[in-house]
Amino acid sequence: MSAGGGRGAVPSFIDDHYDLGGAEMTELVVTLDLDGVKDKAGLMDRCAETLELPDWFGRNWDALADSLADPSVWPAEAADGLLVVVRNWQPYAKARPEEWEIAQEVFSAAVDREPSLTVMLAFGGSS
Repeated sequence: MSAGGGRGAVPSFIDDHYDLGGAEMTELVVTLDLDGVKDKAGLMDRCAETLELPDWFGRNWDALADSLADPSVWPAEAADGLLVVVRNWQPYAKARPEEWEIAQEVFSAAVDREPSLTVMLAFGGSS
């Protein structure tokens, strides 16, 4: 697992705080950890690394929107859906509120598709 996040089962901080109704997760869970991200370039680099975006990813808002909306560029394990848990986003949001607002718009526009993409903001916790 890299410093920028990781993959696997539902993270314990979600499982401990949210009732998932005993449902088995079929989506790939990826943790997008924004710890240390200071600007848009850092956010784009972290997204590219964590989501394993293709080399042609242009590291701009349009390219991020295109990549999130195109399941063919998602990791192969995400064939049944992708859950992106964004952690440690608050410092970036506070430092760059305009950029964070755009990031939220990009994430929001990419959800509700097939296969499903879900983006979840984690509040607090360090586990």
